[in-house]
Amino acid sequence: MERIAPADEAGVAAAIVAAAAARAPLAIEGRGTKRAMLRPVQAARTLSTRALTGITLYKPTELVISARAGTPLPEIEAALAEKGQALAPEPPDLSALFGATEPATIGGIVATNLSGPRRIVAGAMRDHLLGVRFVNGAGEVLRNGGRVLKNVTGLDIAKLLAGSHGTLGVLTEVTLKVLPAPEATASLAIAVPDRAAGVRALSAGLGSPFGVTGAALLPDGRALLRLEDFVESVAYRLERLAEELAPHGVVTRIAGDASRALWQGVRDAALLGATSQDAIWRVSVRPSKGPGVASALEAAFGARLLMDWGGGLLWVAGPATEAAHAALVAATQAAGGSHTLFRAPDPLRAAVAVIPPEAAGLAAIAARVKAAMDPAAILNPGRMRAGG
Repeated sequence: MERIAPADEAGVAAAIVAAAAARAPLAIEGRGTKRAMLRPVQAARTLSTRALTGITLYKPTELVISARAGTPLPEIEAALAEKGQALAPEPPDLSALFGATEPATIGGIVATNLSGPRRIVAGAMRDHLLGVRFVNGAGEVLRNGGRVLKNVTGLDIAKLLAGSHGTLGVLTEVTLKVLPAPEATASLAIAVPDRAAGVRALSAGLGSPFGVTGAALLPDGRALLRLEDFVESVAYRLERLAEELAPHGVVTRIAGDASRALWQGVRDAALLGATSQDAIWRVSVRPSKGPGVASALEAAFGARLLMDWGGGLLWVAGPATEAAHAALVAATQAAGGSHTLFRAPDPLRAAVAVIPPEAAGLAAIAARVKAAMDPAAILNPGRMRAGG
């Protein structure tokens, strides 16, 4: 497949204008780290934003950063860390999960709307997106949003692009709200007898007044809760939370670097223990339904699981077969949840619904939006749904 990486935004626009005129589909990516996510795109050419790099604005006192879409995520995080700040949604590093050799880009993180464990308190990446520059499917360079939290710019297209996986436009620059990084972190691990008990422990922690910023159920049977803040505050709240959660099981305190390492393993799904042959799904359900879905998937195909977001997010690893996918979809639908086929071989990704179908009304709206943003239907066609 031919790959082009324009040196600037004008080059991106020119490439899209030419593709639209020829009705030639383009696969859109940053550094290709999530190429195996969702459906394979059928296109002869790949348009990459990898050359669009650099932080274009950073005002620590105003908690705002802007960067070109191809800027590697570690570069953004390093610049923020120097000023004691961070991306609040804790975006994951999925390079190991996808077998990538390069880091993700900030544009790719926004385009896929990926968030980590702190999402339960900080919101998703799209919630911290203040503005964007992008090129639509007609080759027009557009700007939406601004560089302050409260701005009036008409339709919030920036939020629409977050999570659109490059199907509506090619991001060239993003502006994000950032927050102070926590000074200290510590965790409590609770030995629980089963997943239902684990979710009850997580719910108790999240419902407490102690400001839990992470709540996961690990494959080894421990319920893990995280506290972050100033050193003195974390120390005080850790003891109070340990007392409150003692009825749920034996409580172990985990401090500093050990706590950070555990949560990095949760954030990046490293603790899932998936092999390179496994398919990986993400399932979103009500936390109270999570244990039942997990048990159904274990019975159906011996699934391995990691539960985050208080039990509402299930990372699932299992055989890359249509039968396993069908069992997962059935269990998820029965629980009123939704699924994403996160990683799988191309034949499986092309054969099944990688995300749930939309209701008829929503599908009609989505089709009109797609037609307006990408009239020639050349941007990542089929990435999310067959024929779309």
